[in-house]
Amino acid sequence: MVDLFLQGGPFMWPILIVFIIGITFVIERAISLSLSTVNTKKFVISVNKKLHDEGPEAAMELCASTRGPVASVFHAGLMRLGRGVDAVEKGIMNAGSIELAFLEKNLVWLATVIAIAPMLGFTGTVSGMISAFQDIAAANDITPSIVASGISEALLTTLFGLVVAIIIQFFNNLFVSVIDKTVADMQESSVEFVDTLMAYQQEHGGEGATNK
Repeated sequence: MVDLFLQGGPFMWPILIVFIIGITFVIERAISLSLSTVNTKKFVISVNKKLHDEGPEAAMELCASTRGPVASVFHAGLMRLGRGVDAVEKGIMNAGSIELAFLEKNLVWLATVIAIAPMLGFTGTVSGMISAFQDIAAANDITPSIVASGISEALLTTLFGLVVAIIIQFFNNLFVSVIDKTVADMQESSVEFVDTLMAYQQEHGGEGATNK
């Protein structure tokens, strides 16, 4: 593998650097998304139980101590309990937008690596073909041994550039899938939680976490 890398010529180094950058962001996103993942159904049940058994403050404490976007969204809704349904919905929507931005953080860099790696490979291909034609001109011959080095460089840079793009594309699609599921869970649970908060407010005569 090292020999193939060296045979690829100078454009293999930018491809390697881009690959390292891509893998760094892959690791960062994998850790971040794994920390954001919770069992949404169990968490909703726990928050509802806290809310009805111990009140809004206890439910807020549970949300504050739980990782993930759903907990943050619920916390925003609880903070506005007692101000009316519009305030609760607005708080949840604003928190949801912020959490979505955190979930999608650095995905743009993965997309950049996916775009740049093949371009660097194709640039190396052009460089290799130029080198091959220069060797032909210098030797005034077109035997395979003369052009082999330049053509090898051309093909290897394309190969490595495409391999890097394929690897990063796989992880990017995996992260997008995880984010889509998380957002869907967040939206579904938020709608149900707004109804829960409004029912609680009616049962307790408008009492909320903000006016205790």
